Amino acid sequence: MKEAFHNPRAEKMPREELKRSSSRLFRETVRRCFESSLFYSRKFRELGIRAEDIKSIEDMQKLRFFTTKDDIRNSYPYGMLAVERNRVVEMHASSGTTGTPVLGLHTEKDLVDWGEISARCLVMSGLTKDDVFQITPSFGMFSGGFGFYHGARKVGCTIIPASAGFSRRQIQFMLDLGTTMFSAIVSYAFRLAEVAQEMGIDVRKQTKVRKGIFGSEVWTKEMKKKLANLWDMEPYDVYGFSEMYGPGMGNDCFVHDGLHIWEDFFLVEVVDPKTGDILGPEEKGELVITTLRKEAMPLLRYRTRDISMLLDAKTCECGRTHRRYSEIIGRTDDMVKVSGVNFWPSMVESTILNNKDVGQEYRIVISRIDYKDIVRIEVESSRKLSEIEREKLRAVLKENLTNVLLFQPEVVVVDPGTLPRVEVGKAQRLVDQRINSDKSLATP
Repeated sequence: MKEAFHNPRAEKMPREELKRSSSRLFRETVRRCFESSLFYSRKFRELGIRAEDIKSIEDMQKLRFFTTKDDIRNSYPYGMLAVERNRVVEMHASSGTTGTPVLGLHTEKDLVDWGEISARCLVMSGLTKDDVFQITPSFGMFSGGFGFYHGARKVGCTIIPASAGFSRRQIQFMLDLGTTMFSAIVSYAFRLAEVAQEMGIDVRKQTKVRKGIFGSEVWTKEMKKKLANLWDMEPYDVYGFSEMYGPGMGNDCFVHDGLHIWEDFFLVEVVDPKTGDILGPEEKGELVITTLRKEAMPLLRYRTRDISMLLDAKTCECGRTHRRYSEIIGRTDDMVKVSGVNFWPSMVESTILNNKDVGQEYRIVISRIDYKDIVRIEVESSRKLSEIEREKLRAVLKENLTNVLLFQPEVVVVDPGTLPRVEVGKAQRLVDQRINSDKSLATP
């Protein structure tokens, strides 16, 4: 099948032209921040830097600071604005935050731009104007639903703005309205298939869904394979932040080897999470992103907390020229420390999901007993097992996990449907009970 593009001129722009365009947009963004943002003008004054000192992308390191989520929270609600408040036409807030929200603010032009990059991602994932596209993320302060909506409108397909929850109704919409593609938080795509099974419906045979675009949670290649088999579809991975735009900042193509990020809208660095030093291609670190076209709330050197790396390849089989970065393996604030050993929850996922007898649901529970950290990994089997089968699977998983994690976890295998499900929002894969234990003890 010939690869489709929403904006082939932009998506296949020659590297040299893309670099010149990005450099120009970067200078304009710095000038706008210097002149119009109280937050950034203060930063520039503290460093003794003027906007004219930044002449190219190579001058990025003269900006000896990073922007963080805490900066946005501390500037709540409008302290990060670079335009008049009455030019803000839409706003969203990051999901999962407690206390002061992390806002994303948009002008009319920002929404047009958001629609552009989202449409590129949707078309990359297979969406055409002939599709019936069901949007299951919520339409509210969480940016997910709106991000897909703005992009789908540009593509011109039929849109079902179903929003979040009401899973049986979601399945009924798919059957009645002929849904061919849907978007969802990763874990919810599994939940929908499970609900369909409870309704006596085989999503592989009784729905027309054969395409999907998913995000908002870290997920591994192993999880992607399970989702593909469950729905008989080709799942795609979308990336985004409410504080920038939302879903649409990056996406994987049919090669499924990293995600393209739109370099005419974002500059990407990878830095050492501890030192802030810039890392080279194929070196794993924290993604740092600078917006290039954002009007309402431009962000310079924004620490995403996501761990990834820029791929060294300058070309891609799909024909797009925009750089790729590897799938997110975790977040700096998600790394878990147990008895002096660090690990990412994604390490658990990729290990257990390689086993065909494991379902898609699992949970990592960490507790502290008698001053000792205990890690219990609860895993659902893909089918109901006999006691002998259950013990055999538990032993295999424990051995494999021990080899990867470098410590021995407790492993519990439970029947399908046992672990908690989430209808709205992200799945809670990690439960760290040490947070509420003895406060005098060191926690990660």
